[in-house]
Amino acid sequence: MRASCRRLFSVSAAATLCPKLLNPRVATLRTKTMALHPAQDGAKLIFAPAGTPSVPGQAAQFLKAETRGGLRRSDLDPESPIAQFHTWFTDASQPETGIFHPETCTLSTAQLPSGRVSARMVYLKELDPKGFVIYSNFGTSGKARDLFGSEDGSSTGNPWASLVFWWEPLERQVRVEGRAERLTTEESQAYFDTRVRGSRLGAWSSKQSAVLLPDPANPDDDGRTHLDKWVKESEQRFEGEENIPVPEFWGGLRIVPERVEFWQGRQNRLHDRFVYDRVRQEGGEDKWTLERLSP
Repeated sequence: MRASCRRLFSVSAAATLCPKLLNPRVATLRTKTMALHPAQDGAKLIFAPAGTPSVPGQAAQFLKAETRGGLRRSDLDPESPIAQFHTWFTDASQPETGIFHPETCTLSTAQLPSGRVSARMVYLKELDPKGFVIYSNFGTSGKARDLFGSEDGSSTGNPWASLVFWWEPLERQVRVEGRAERLTTEESQAYFDTRVRGSRLGAWSSKQSAVLLPDPANPDDDGRTHLDKWVKESEQRFEGEENIPVPEFWGGLRIVPERVEFWQGRQNRLHDRFVYDRVRQEGGEDKWTLERLSP
């Protein structure tokens, strides 16, 4: 399930929302309005967008960890990034942090052989000793194409994926790199049953990332009618049924980590970074190394 998110205002978005920005004279005027630093040329619609009330135009410092000496190796679990993530996730979940959805993260995948990368916001739904679990459509979605390949051969499948969590009030970031694997139908059904009925029907209805064509008979329709039609078909299909099965094309995806980085913001961009790397063991339980990285 995709998470709702706020996107930073971009040049392409500006041009889409306001065609007048394509006019260089108007673009220059808008640049002066939006940027906190004067742009060096009229082509930049945004330039160094940061600042504090006392020092306009300068990026804010990360100071929350300064009083306790930053993040040290001794603060981290010596054996498991999963255990360490659970600790940090628990911290981020406390009401006083103001982080309303600490489970929100960016899932990135890469299509092969082109190498084209795509990213989207998702919700972490489970954490277990094996890894990080999200749920989504794996029939028609872009992530399915990237991870498992496509019938037309444009994508050969690339199981490597990454997750990024950003908890700004704590000035913390976690980066996960690993291989993706599908959960069993039974595991997916257990989570699917926790969703409200509308969301379960939505999973059956949406052919994720498929183009929705407008209804030619309705000049006001932009394609939404197409989706509404699919939803009505699902409602009719499962009318009167409470136990709705999980679709075969929908379910859980576990990112089995090979590398996990824990990042704590520090003053002057001299952040604390520690990374766990998996070390495979023949006939035994894998081990993890833990190293500090330069910011």
